[in-house]
Amino acid sequence: MKLHPIDFLIIATYLLATVGIGLYYRKKSSQDKDSYMLGGRTLPWYKLGLSDASDMFDISGTMWMVSLCFVYGMKSIWIPWLWPVFNQVFLMMYLSRWLRRSGASTGAEWLATRFGQKGPGVWASHQVVIAFALLSCLGFLAYGFVGLGKFIEIFIPWNLVSGYIPFHVAPQYVPHVYGIVFTLFAMFYSIIGGMHSIVLGDIIKYCIMTVACIAIAIIAYINLQGHELAVPKDWFNPFFGWRLGLDWSKLIPEVNSKISSDGYSLFGIFFMMMAFKGIFASLAGPAPNYDMQKILSTRSPEEASKMSGFVSIILLPIRYALIIGLTILGLLYYHQMDLRTATGSIDFERILPATINNFLPAGLAGLVLTGLLGAFMGTFSGTVNAAQAYVVNDIYLKYVNPQASTSRIMSMNYVVGVLVVATGVVLGFLAKDVNTVLQFIVSALYGGYIASNVLKWHWWRFNATGFFVGMTTGIVAAGFFGFFIESGNLLYWFPLLFGISLAGSIIGTYLSPPTEAAVLHNFYRTVRPWGFWGPVLAEVQAQDPTFQPNRNFKRNMFNIVLGIIAQLCLTILPMYLLLSQHAPLAVVVVILLIVGFILKKTWWNRLSDD
Repeated sequence: MKLHPIDFLIIATYLLATVGIGLYYRKKSSQDKDSYMLGGRTLPWYKLGLSDASDMFDISGTMWMVSLCFVYGMKSIWIPWLWPVFNQVFLMMYLSRWLRRSGASTGAEWLATRFGQKGPGVWASHQVVIAFALLSCLGFLAYGFVGLGKFIEIFIPWNLVSGYIPFHVAPQYVPHVYGIVFTLFAMFYSIIGGMHSIVLGDIIKYCIMTVACIAIAIIAYINLQGHELAVPKDWFNPFFGWRLGLDWSKLIPEVNSKISSDGYSLFGIFFMMMAFKGIFASLAGPAPNYDMQKILSTRSPEEASKMSGFVSIILLPIRYALIIGLTILGLLYYHQMDLRTATGSIDFERILPATINNFLPAGLAGLVLTGLLGAFMGTFSGTVNAAQAYVVNDIYLKYVNPQASTSRIMSMNYVVGVLVVATGVVLGFLAKDVNTVLQFIVSALYGGYIASNVLKWHWWRFNATGFFVGMTTGIVAAGFFGFFIESGNLLYWFPLLFGISLAGSIIGTYLSPPTEAAVLHNFYRTVRPWGFWGPVLAEVQAQDPTFQPNRNFKRNMFNIVLGIIAQLCLTILPMYLLLSQHAPLAVVVVILLIVGFILKKTWWNRLSDD
């Protein structure tokens, strides 16, 4: 299929709109540092929630989830726990409030509220968080822009464009050229307009994606009428035993090979390891990326919780309407789609572009492509904003020029933004050579992140030296595992990796004295965490006998269980709806209503109680 002029018009209109947004917010964002990085903490929670949800609606993740739904059916709703998706529930119930109460602008700045400004390990802990944030941001930028270029190349073949380009481009670099073009638009509005323009751009993109997702869902529903999907018996069942219980041998034998290569055959063990890792990853709080920046941008701790809860509500039903819609079309017309690669193997991630090519009319195809393009630009701009915040706020203003004027700060933001994007693009051009290295870095970084960041919230004795040693130990250990073990098997080594990082955190903590009492007292009074804070509580109450500790642990955990149930229901609801599974759909709706009623009383009405 070739794109029609109306499709190009829709895409061009969106790109020009992003430029206009950046120019419109340029003056407002340049008022001061907080206005640029955090929107002046004046943006309402529902706008930030829309923006955060929009940033999570990425191209590569959507293609991957469509392939999962095709192969695993309803059981695919569990596999995103690998990330884990339910970390949003932990944020919603209490962690977003704790983070926002700090008043910090970045994750590195937050460390000063927890560990103070001086003492052994403080400088080192500060540097390891900055390094973590920048390396992960650069990795995401590099692969994001190359992935976008490859996606666009499917719909806009280079031979249609090359006649208008005054220079020759080697075939292997065509995706990079497309990536650079769209990266420049994303860079312009994010660097010029700051957080204000990023949020508005994300909201526009979310509206476009919503229309596109609903349209695809309707097309799939209409095409399914009078037909049955050729899938294994348990494909419609979201529940499972020790084994997966899906046999594709009589339908599409290659699918069994994919299940085997994914390593999900023993699904019960896989699920337990996934849940174990996910719980600790969620207890650690958000990584220092666009998600954390959106939380820190909210107007109050209560609004931070509302924003995190809103993300699941507006993201999951719409995204899974698209995913199940594409899956239905892929299953109905599987034999008409060319999903085979040059080597003859089937690439199930081609279902998304193949469906757009074969089933979407002119106009709607442009709308879907614009939405997916906006998804890239939203994630890209949010990542650039986070990287700028760490370089300008935590390096330039802290160590180079603490007395910088507002105009100098804004100039540095512009320069750093351009340098960050340029570095990401250069890494993208080297992607073939550094693929293993970058995957190794990202795996190692996130593997080493969890233990230290769980302890920082919940144990009073944990200090900056423990944070640094724990992070470093975890990163080195994860890097070692990542080098010698296949990526698909790393999950099963997580308990050992977590144990090593936890041991490093505890040993490092006792290598230096506790954090200053005044810092601990202020943090405990301000953030009010629950956990192992007994000695600090006693000292605070000695100074102020009226002070009451946070006794909401049981309620928070109860709400988390309910929140995860609601999140699963929001995920599977559009799937049952489009598949006309009326009885399960009714059960899901009833569960959602009951859970929503309870959470209104135990969470929404008590947001100020923690």
